[in-house]
Order: sequence, then C-alpha cells, then structure tokens
Amino acid sequence: MKIKDGFMLSGVAGSYVVVPVGAVQADFTGMITLNPVGAFLWGKLEKETTRDELLKSVLSRYDTDEKTAAQDIDRYLEKLRKNGLLEE
Repeated sequence: MKIKDGFMLSGVAGSYVVVPVGAVQADFTGMITLNPVGAFLWGKLEKETTRDELLKSVLSRYDTDEKTAAQDIDRYLEKLRKNGLLEE
C-alpha cells in the first residue's frame, strides 16, 4: 500500500498538512492536518509498504506498546482509505 499520487505533505513549525496537487485539486478540496506521528507514517507510505512494516517503524521510533501502536495505525489507515488517499 502507498499514498496515491497527487498529495503532498508540508510541514511548518511543527504542524503538518496534506494538500492536493495537480489534477487532484479539482476533486479534493481542503487539506488534512496530521500530528507528528501521522506525518511520520505518511512519509513511510510515500513508498510501497505494509502494515507490519509501519508497525515495526513506529515501535522502533516511539515509546509505545505494540497493541496501542497497531490500533492507532489501523485507525490511521482506515481514515486514509475513507478519504481516498491510499492505493492498495
């Protein structure tokens, strides 16, 4: 899975937003705000990856337990799916 083409993550002063670019702008108006962990996951999803790889990355970078990280990743991926941002 990976982020669909046509979206760009921009970070300024600790804030992260996803904005549509190019032809996608006509179909997707607005922007999505991400926290630092969401931005970290977005960066991983810019290249083809798996849920398990995302989980390993989060566990190696952040101080959290596997169950909490897995639940948070699943919620994050579901939001991306609902907004049409994820290629699977």
